[in-house]
Formats: sequence, C-alpha cells, structure tokens
Amino acid sequence: MKKIDLLFGVIIGFITTFVGMFFFMEFFTETGFTEGIKGMSSRGFLGKIITLGAILNIIGFFILLKFDKELMARGVVLVTILLTVITIFV
Repeated sequence: MKKIDLLFGVIIGFITTFVGMFFFMEFFTETGFTEGIKGMSSRGFLGKIITLGAILNIIGFFILLKFDKELMARGVVLVTILLTVITIFV
C-alpha cells in the first residue's frame, strides 16, 4: 500500500473541485471565472460555489473505485470533508 496514492487522491479532489467551479462560473453566470469568484465572494456565495464544484468529486471517487484505487478514493473523500468544513466557515 503506497501512501503517495493518498496524496494523488487529494490532488485529484482539489483539481476536480476547481474544474467544477470553473465550469459552473463559465457556463451558468454572465461573468467570467475571476470576476465571478470576486462577485460571489463579495455577496457571500463563495461557499455555495465551492460546494457546487465539489459535486465532481463524486464522479472521481467512483471512477477510482472502479479501477481499484481505494487509497486514492480515500484522498478524494478527505478533500470533500475538508471542503465541507471550509464552506461552513466561509
């Protein structure tokens, strides 16, 4: 069991969350990504945007389980829990 796989799972979790946030901001808002993040942050909606971005972690989790990468899947779950705690305080 390689502990580096857990780190890869954490990286995958953060990347998929960022990609999910990017897709949401680009396709469902009139502003671009950076302007949208600034605007949502000033309105207090940044936690909701992070939560919507984290939905893609579910897909990554099940893909990793399909390929028997259980330690990487744990890393994705760890990031999801961390993002949950962050969005509570944002």
